[in-house]
Amino acid sequence: MPRVKQRTPALRDHVLNVALATLAADGVAGFTTRRVAEQAQTSTPAVYELFGDKAGLVREVFFEGFRLLRRRFGELDESADPRADLADVLRAFRMFVRDNPVLGQLMFSRPFADFDPGPAEQEAGAAVREFIVGRVGRCTRAGLLRRAGADVDVAHVLLALAQGLAAQESAGWLGSTSESRDRRWELAVSSVLDGLG
Repeated sequence: MPRVKQRTPALRDHVLNVALATLAADGVAGFTTRRVAEQAQTSTPAVYELFGDKAGLVREVFFEGFRLLRRRFGELDESADPRADLADVLRAFRMFVRDNPVLGQLMFSRPFADFDPGPAEQEAGAAVREFIVGRVGRCTRAGLLRRAGADVDVAHVLLALAQGLAAQESAGWLGSTSESRDRRWELAVSSVLDGLG
């Protein structure tokens, strides 16, 4: 009698967690469905059954990256200083990408040829953007940022700045010491916020 297949939500969560760990350990080049199945101690057909194909697995890792980043933002306190709180969001983004460089690459650079983000994937970052927009809004309401554009425009600019800096840092181009990297992040963030102030 054939063994009963058990494609449970628990197995799906386990495979997704293993996929995140495999991506971190083996990078984009080493990320295969077979490798994830081996590491999860399940079969490649089981992974396909759970996620459809490799692109489906990559898509779920992509979504999980944004969930993890939003969770990281949720750990931030809100103080009486809206500008400092906004700068803290950008620092949290930096730490997230530094802690998860390959996941950050997947989320913001699209390194997999067989993963073509559609509208649902583009909406994955909505909660992240909304959080940043909220922090920008606190600054504009407090008069710390001028209304040169909508809060959402400022949030996009700040997120693009953070993505660029994080990519430079991940590639080793932002400096050879932690002091120089910190200084350049601070220079960029404070300069942009001053310019918008």
